[in-house]
Amino acid sequence: MKSHSSKLLAEVRSFRQNHPDVRYVDLIALDIPGHFYGKRYPVEMLEKVAAGSPLKLPQNAVLLGVQGGLFKIGDYCFNDGDPDANRRLVPGTLKPVNWESQPLGQMLITSDGTEAPIEFEPREVLGKVLERLQHQGIHPVVAFELEFYLFDKQLENGLPQFARDPLSGDADDQPNLHIERLSRFSDVLDDMAQTAKDQGIDITVITAEIGPGQFEINFGHCDDGLRAADWAALFCRSTRGVALKHGYRASFMAKPYLQFPGSGMHVHVSLYDAAGNNLLAAHQQQPLRHAVAGCLELLPHCMPIFSPNHNAFRRLGGTVNAATRASWGFEDRDACVRIPESDPRNLRIEHRLASADANPYLVLAAILVGLEHGLEAKREPIAPLNEDRNSGTDFPVEMLDAVRAMQQQPILRDKLGAEFVDVYCENKRQDHLAFQQEIHAREYRWFL
Repeated sequence: MKSHSSKLLAEVRSFRQNHPDVRYVDLIALDIPGHFYGKRYPVEMLEKVAAGSPLKLPQNAVLLGVQGGLFKIGDYCFNDGDPDANRRLVPGTLKPVNWESQPLGQMLITSDGTEAPIEFEPREVLGKVLERLQHQGIHPVVAFELEFYLFDKQLENGLPQFARDPLSGDADDQPNLHIERLSRFSDVLDDMAQTAKDQGIDITVITAEIGPGQFEINFGHCDDGLRAADWAALFCRSTRGVALKHGYRASFMAKPYLQFPGSGMHVHVSLYDAAGNNLLAAHQQQPLRHAVAGCLELLPHCMPIFSPNHNAFRRLGGTVNAATRASWGFEDRDACVRIPESDPRNLRIEHRLASADANPYLVLAAILVGLEHGLEAKREPIAPLNEDRNSGTDFPVEMLDAVRAMQQQPILRDKLGAEFVDVYCENKRQDHLAFQQEIHAREYRWFL
């Protein structure tokens, strides 16, 4: 513990030396809906925390609904006295923030690794899954890919408007994959990429996607699952900030336009043993087939994680490469679980179902649990789409059905934690019911 504190203290002092104009640091963590919460600390107080002073925030901050409200979930929020819970600083995440008007820093915090971790904190849930896999000699390597849209900074009657092409000044309303779009939006995209790198995120490929103002940025493969999910979470925060600085809005909303493709979170996962051998490639790739079968079996029960809100369900089906059934295939982007072409060393699955606004810690945890279950059960998967275009199993396409399917699944309750499953499902149920409480103008047009 003393060595751990000394390293954190050295990190804070180095940051202060390199950024003497920074007076405050945002200490942040991701809640269940995937939003950051936290506190803004004077940098000198951060040094005291790094040296071992307690860092406490309300436990129930993790339970906030998508609009920030508290729901009654069991005894939490209203019958528990709203207790504080210990957090700790995540080493290596203290970085400068360059998208605010004043110099600022930020650093991740978590209950993972404290004496009493919060069972339903997303980072803690993933940490438990990774720890269990490590005990089994399984070491995941992970890479996220995130799609997002740029919009004009100004809304019109509350609705998003196409981003303006910096070259012509016209709306970027022509969906295409042309490389010139990367050049036209290079100022903001380059700043996003550089800012992400300044945050310690390994940014690789940038793609202009099919939707107007839609782009995708890929991250490097990472042998630390928690860090890979940290990258995805931090990237969403920095990207929105940089977009505003350049006069745009950036959003990871799953389906902002009905007529254009939605935005997904694609996750590449390979599994290695301690010697660096690819476990999925052994025995003529039989473990790969077992892992795929496990993912597909649990996928219908993980839909509240992969599609965490009402809008995310709009993304399923319809336009490009968004599956409507649990399916798999080799080099097939219509499949939920795609097997990219690769050599045995890099053999992996690409899980393509999650929406871009899903919680990256929970998405990765759900995927890994599916892989783990498959390797344990050793079942054969259904036929790949390459052999049968109609292959697949149904999954829920409405939130309340999805919540019921998740909450009753014994494997998920065991491997993700029963307390987490109950809390998460009730959070999603309450969010969905709250969403239904507002009467839309369309209802008046149809029925008044």
